[in-house]
Amino acid sequence: MKLSMGPIPFYWLPSRVKSFYNSLAAWPIDIVYLGETVCSRRRDLKLEDWLEIANMLSEAGKEVVLSSQTLIESEGDLRRLRKLIAAVNVQPSFKVEANDQSAIHLLAELEMPFVTGHSINIYNAQTLRFLYQRGLKRWCFPVELSRTTLESMLKSTEAYQMDIETEVLVYGPIPLAWSARCFTARYHDYPKDNCQFVCQKYEEGLVVSTQEDQQVFVLNGVQTLSGQCLNLADQMAVIEDMGVSIVRLNPSHYAMFEVVERFDQIRTGRASKSDPLTLTNLDHCNGYWFGQPGMSFSVDP
Repeated sequence: MKLSMGPIPFYWLPSRVKSFYNSLAAWPIDIVYLGETVCSRRRDLKLEDWLEIANMLSEAGKEVVLSSQTLIESEGDLRRLRKLIAAVNVQPSFKVEANDQSAIHLLAELEMPFVTGHSINIYNAQTLRFLYQRGLKRWCFPVELSRTTLESMLKSTEAYQMDIETEVLVYGPIPLAWSARCFTARYHDYPKDNCQFVCQKYEEGLVVSTQEDQQVFVLNGVQTLSGQCLNLADQMAVIEDMGVSIVRLNPSHYAMFEVVERFDQIRTGRASKSDPLTLTNLDHCNGYWFGQPGMSFSVDP
């Protein structure tokens, strides 16, 4: 089973982004997703910069996937999407992660193989088969669905004889929703088109807590993330037995190298079975996986 690193969701400074990937080149990660997926105004790193990082990681032996923006809202967004697809089209060693139906449409027209991310709502085997017939090679299981749903869908892929990879998010902040409004700018009373790039002040997003001081959400510009950190470390054996080929970790500021090391130990059978869930001091959640409220956490008996 392979380990992948999802695209950075937060608005980090270019120097920090490059430092993160320079370090990641030596980590036991097999697949790396690159690119700005959240906000079109975050343009500190251009496509050429992402391709430079991609080439560096490819030379380090990583499989590289360029991720598209999740919410396409304007002709400018479409132009950037077309430019991304054109750049990958001439470098067949890379793939595109489609995070919007616009990307799927353009990739299918060009008959380019592609990957889908969390934001593409693949809720049944019929949808999966439809996209597979249009070039889908790997899909990322939607975070809000349960393991029983995944089991059913994987059985259907066998019945339909689809040669397709399945990827499951197992660690990191859960991407919950995207909006045309920028919540971080709104919090500071800025209009979206003149946001002052205020979300760059929040390296891990803007925390939203209840009156009882329970962290429920993290606002990341136009994206809403979970207030807890998803952790399916104790489900790795179950996930592998299902036939899942890739598990994904979403980047975070907190002890990311230690997290990668622990999941690598788990997948290779080198992890201690005593307390395999304690990876960081963040609150963890796994409710969706068990068909419960997403923010809940339980240990599988």
